[in-house]
Amino acid sequence: MLIIQPKLEKQIAQLEAELQKTPYVDIVLFPEGYLNENIEQACTLAKQYNVFLIGGYRKLNESPKDRAVLINRQGEVILDRVKYSATSFETVGDLKVGHILCDELILQGVKSEETGPDLIVHPIGVGMFSEEQFEEWIAKAKEIAVTHKVMIVGSSHADGSYRDSEISIPIQYALDRDGSEIFISHNDARARILDLKKKCIETISSII
Repeated sequence: MLIIQPKLEKQIAQLEAELQKTPYVDIVLFPEGYLNENIEQACTLAKQYNVFLIGGYRKLNESPKDRAVLINRQGEVILDRVKYSATSFETVGDLKVGHILCDELILQGVKSEETGPDLIVHPIGVGMFSEEQFEEWIAKAKEIAVTHKVMIVGSSHADGSYRDSEISIPIQYALDRDGSEIFISHNDARARILDLKKKCIETISSII
């Protein structure tokens, strides 16, 4: 899994650039809202690079505008749900994957009767607006990992502050089923590759 922290942009050039550099990855996780309304282009990239794309996009004329999305290797959207609805689960390769968006982590956690997920993905919008929030979100993610006995992986944008806050701390993390840390990235917007079986991380130089 390639986990990226791009800057929010009108197009998705950063995603394409990262795919060009890492054509061997199976899954790419990107932040909430990153795709904006570029779903068709994202589907084309997924098919071109034979990769699952997981993250979020926006329908700017709707409320809430943010939506969870999962695109398969064939370039087909197999998960598309509005934020704050029930947690969705889909099969990604041989994994049962649940998808929560940004502050759903805090407000509703895993909102589903589904059991036995292999992985929870957590696309986050902007960075954390305080050190206290950073610690709160990591603690909540650990709680979810332990409660559901599931690996959980999250990533935010590299930029963008929350409301009127002047602080934006990029956050990226992976936690194992027992809540132990595979890695936690604090204010470091480099992309990373996570081997989901060996549970090891490679930090790669990013275009950002």
